[in-house]
Amino acid sequence: MLSFEEESMDALATPASAATTATTAAAPSASQAAATFKRVNAADKRIINAKTDVNQLVPFKYKWAWEKYLATCANHWMPQEVNMTRDIALWKSPNGLTEDERRIVKRNLGFFVTADSLAANNIVLGTYRHITAPECRQFLLRQAFEEAIHTHAYQYIVESLGLDESEIFNAYNEVPSIRNKDAFLIPFIEAIMDPNFQTGTPQTDQTLLKSLIVFACLMEGLFFYVGFTQILALGRQNKMTGAAEQYQYILRDESMHCNFGIDLINQLKLENPDLWTAAFKDEINALFIQAVELEYQYAEDTMPRGVLGMNASMFKGYLRYIANRRATQIGLDALFPNEDNPFPWMSEMIDLKKERNFFETRVIEYQSGGALSWD
Repeated sequence: MLSFEEESMDALATPASAATTATTAAAPSASQAAATFKRVNAADKRIINAKTDVNQLVPFKYKWAWEKYLATCANHWMPQEVNMTRDIALWKSPNGLTEDERRIVKRNLGFFVTADSLAANNIVLGTYRHITAPECRQFLLRQAFEEAIHTHAYQYIVESLGLDESEIFNAYNEVPSIRNKDAFLIPFIEAIMDPNFQTGTPQTDQTLLKSLIVFACLMEGLFFYVGFTQILALGRQNKMTGAAEQYQYILRDESMHCNFGIDLINQLKLENPDLWTAAFKDEINALFIQAVELEYQYAEDTMPRGVLGMNASMFKGYLRYIANRRATQIGLDALFPNEDNPFPWMSEMIDLKKERNFFETRVIEYQSGGALSWD
């Protein structure tokens, strides 16, 4: 079920005629645009199923998407800018980290080294084809590049620490708690990357909307937060500070991705209110509940005993708290009433505008802090 890359290559190897048909159905091709369209009226733009030329960025209709694109560009960073010397010394020291702390680091890397590749595949092989708003497509291209940077960052940490690359990079096949999360996500990629899939009917439009919700709210908005919290907690105790710094940058990027995705979802709903049926909302609620349980199982696996002032049971409340926020952000009711945030310092990490980061290595600029708020 998880042989995703082979299936992706099969899709890319689809005969040109079939691929052209699928792409044309999703959005006007460049040649069609030149022959059919002249000047674009901003009012005619749509998130999906637009008849306007997808190659004409302006006039802007979705200025929020363009502004988020500019903000992500301003926040550019590269992994090799971060000094890993202290992390290497700590990892090599027999008394540097406890076995429970080492398990957290390796399990985290085992999930994340392939998770951002899945996110990038979802964008470039699926979502991008079906979004017909050029401003949003511009952000998606930047997002895909940032997912590549994140994969680079995890590889840089693995290489710096001298970890067994085969063990880490195959964790998504060999570690059940990681495999189960990926197995949950992959069908939502496969559905929209199928060359025969095209939007334009209520059923297919709901399929795309569901995929957008799963990746914005449940993958980037939920599945990443156990790992973020654990590694940043290590950094707060002055351990693995180079890795924690990179996770802090990744948290900033993923917060923007999540917020963009939520704006995209809400705009799509606004333009297509008939998609937001009671039955569809029930289906999304069920996915939220399933995702919370999968991430809690991952928390139990990465943290079988209390460590760093945290334990797995604390993450149950945290995941429910986050799920409530994601649900209400897209117009659903909170699924787990009266849940509080047991890690308020994580909100502070996301909301920071500009400060010397707590690992004392470089200044982090939050160019669009308001967009990163939990609120």
